[in-house]
Order: sequence, then C-alpha cells, then structure tokens
Amino acid sequence: MGISAFLSIIFIVLYCITIIGVVLLILLENRNPLKTIPWVIVLIFVPGIGLIFYYFFGREDRRLRIITRRMSKRFRKHTKINIPQKVNEIPEQYHPLAHLLNNSNYSAIFSGSHISVYTWGKEKFDALLEDIKNARHHIHLQYYIFNDDKIGNVIKKALIEKAGEGVIVRVLYDDVGCWNTKKSFFEEMKNEGIETSSFLKVVFPILTSKVNYRNHRKVVVIDGKIGFMGGMNIADRYVEGNKLGPWRDTHFRITGPAVYGLQASFLLDWYAESGKLMNGKEYYPDLQTYSDMKMQIVVSGPTIQWRTLMQAYIFCISNAKKYIYIQTPYFLPTEALNQALQMAALGGIDVRLMIPKRSDTRSAQMATFSYVDKMLKAGVKVYLYDKGFIHSKLLLVDDMLSSFGSSNFDFRSFEHNFEINGFVYQKDFALEMKDIFMQDIQNCTEITYPVWRKRPITKRLTESFMRLFAPLL
Repeated sequence: MGISAFLSIIFIVLYCITIIGVVLLILLENRNPLKTIPWVIVLIFVPGIGLIFYYFFGREDRRLRIITRRMSKRFRKHTKINIPQKVNEIPEQYHPLAHLLNNSNYSAIFSGSHISVYTWGKEKFDALLEDIKNARHHIHLQYYIFNDDKIGNVIKKALIEKAGEGVIVRVLYDDVGCWNTKKSFFEEMKNEGIETSSFLKVVFPILTSKVNYRNHRKVVVIDGKIGFMGGMNIADRYVEGNKLGPWRDTHFRITGPAVYGLQASFLLDWYAESGKLMNGKEYYPDLQTYSDMKMQIVVSGPTIQWRTLMQAYIFCISNAKKYIYIQTPYFLPTEALNQALQMAALGGIDVRLMIPKRSDTRSAQMATFSYVDKMLKAGVKVYLYDKGFIHSKLLLVDDMLSSFGSSNFDFRSFEHNFEINGFVYQKDFALEMKDIFMQDIQNCTEITYPVWRKRPITKRLTESFMRLFAPLL
C-alpha cells in the first residue's frame, strides 16, 4: 500500500470519527428532537457540507459567546419610567396571558393608546415620512432590511435633512438583513451626522453563526410620542411589488403610552450594540391617552430564557372560544403549535389560516405546504392568497384579542430571531383587524381536502422532505 493510499484511509477514518462524534454531541445536547433530527440527517447524507453548516449555524453552546453577556442581560435593564400593571382592566380570560407576557420579559400593560393601520406600503411610508418631517428632538429607526433603492433613498434623504436641523437621528439595521445594501449607503448617513449601527455585525457572513441570530424587528420612534411597528421593511417591493405581484403587508402607527414599549425595545437594542443605555425623560415624555385600549409590547429573542411568543400563541389558541384567524407568510409551526391548532379545529373552533400561494422563499413554502394536509383534515380552513404576496403577520381571537408585529409563524421567529409583537385587548380594534382579514379572503382561494390530496405524489414527497428541515429554514 502506497503512502498516499494509507493517508487517504487515515483521513477517511478520522473524518468518519469526527462526523460520528458530532452526531453524538448533538444527541447528548438533548435538544428538541424536531431540531436534532434535521442536523443528524444533514451530517449523515452530506457530511462535508453538513459539518461546516453545523459548526457555523447549529452549535447552541456558541450562543453566549456570539451574543455578549451585556446583550444577554439587556432585558433585565429597565427604564426609570414606572408603568402600573393594570391587569384587572383587561378581560378576565386574558389575565393569565398578560401575566405570562409580563413575567417572561417585562411586558408592561399600556392603557390609552391609539393605533392607525396601514395595509399597503405607500400609505405607511407616506405617514412615516410626514412624521419624520415633523420630528423635533429625536428619530429612532430600526429595520431588518433597509435597501438602497428608491424608497430607501427617500427615507435616507429625509433623515439626513432632520439631522442637519439638529434632530438626533439613530439608525439600527440588521447586518444580515442588509447584506445587499452597500456599506457606503450607511456611511453617507454617518457622515451627515446620523448615528448608525448594525446589529450583530458580521465580518465574514459565510464564516460565522451570527447569521443564525437576526434582529427581525421593525421599529420607529419619533420624539418618544409616535411609534411604528409591523411587518414592512424599507424596500421598493412594499410599494411597487415585484415578480410575485403586489406585496400585501400590515404596519401600525401608535400614539399614546404604548410608544414607551417601542422606545424601550429600541434603546435596549441600541444599548446592546453601543453599551450606552439612555433612559432620560426626553425619551419618555408625558403622553396623552386616546382610548380605553389595553396593549402589551412584547419582545422575544434567543437571549431570553422563555420562548414568550410561542407560549403566548399556544395560550391564545388553546383558550379560544369562537375563532382563531392567522395570517403569515411562512407557516412552519412547532409541534406544540401544530397540535394546538388541530385540537382547536377538532373541538369546533373556527380556525382559519391564510398563507401565500407563491412565496419569496421556495424551500420554506414547500415545507409550509407539508402542514396543510393535516390542517385540512382537522377542519382548519386554509386560504391561499393569490393577489400577489402576503407578508402580513396577524393572530386574531374571539373579537377581543389581536396580535401583530414582526414575528412569523415559524421556528426561526420563535427560536432564533429577535422579534417584537403587540398584543391588544380591545373589541373595536379586533373587529377592525377582522374586517381586514375578511377583505383579504376575497383575494384568496380556499383549499379543500379532496383537491389538495390530488396533487402529484412527487410534489407531496418533496414537501414532506423539506419539512424535515423546517427547524433550520
């Protein structure tokens, strides 16, 4: 045997030992089996690529080294604003939910806010630009995606003008979400007096597992008095559409006390990157009340001990009495949520799920479709939105509870992303959101089980295969 053949054998043996060792390590971590199985499959069938991907994307023990101790503790830091917890002012059936949201990550109950709803990008950006124009003290802007395109440059120009007037402008963007945006785009803002920062900066995107932890929040706060949150990023597709057609999304303009929650979220994220925690009165001015609306602003992320949004959704679904309506661009539920929805439908609750007919992420859509079969069998009404692409994230329950924000109904939002959602306890607002949902149904095709089962076996097998990787998508 030649030396080259001998070395090849040694390499193969060591390589196999390494793969087996990594598989055993994954098993010993005692993760959720739904997350363990996909990694084991990847390592066995594509060991070379799988090993690289696991090292950079899958190692849970790297989390605290990736996200610094300062960041992991940031949600324990509070502003000096003392907000009373008026749990008794919300419907009694939601007292446990309100306590859950407050106990798991300090989500205060805000009373008296007003919310304007935008269902298309143009109206949202028009309102945002008008509020930016009228800013007097500060503008805090945070987006997962901030594109260097037409609307991106319009907003950049407006921010630069305000900075030139002496208004404090801070821009926080996700480094992974803005991969396609040239750094010079943000450098220009910086040179014009705007404070900019990327969240979890990635030096070599392919060679770091920071890409697995993304700040998916979309938050704007102006003068501590006006806030925006929802599903829209800053990109032309929300105004002009793209090859999928018009982009239908939902965004929200908030005035009143709930703006405190958005401000705290932004400033704590800013603190995570800059080390500067700002909590002065100028950022939390006295605010007018507009209504009897009760609302909680809920943040979630990998540094928080509890999977708050997933737990809250399970509570909402399990305690529904009449109906559950869901809009989401990506439907990759955890097994607990999957079972909760099926049990609700089997129990006679009107469960409706709206997802896109065509998606911007092919692999995620295939995995999404694998869940439809059992949903239909359980009695869930499934609607495919076919007038473009629906990117809205919405949960409605029983004409009383509405949840909206940045979180998708998928593993990534529940496990890896930094997200922010609002939970509103008010009948009038719930009915307004219900009307929007019903209008969207007019642009959908309802799926029936007999028709769904007639799809080609090859398509169903492909979808089932992609479902194995749902926790990784």
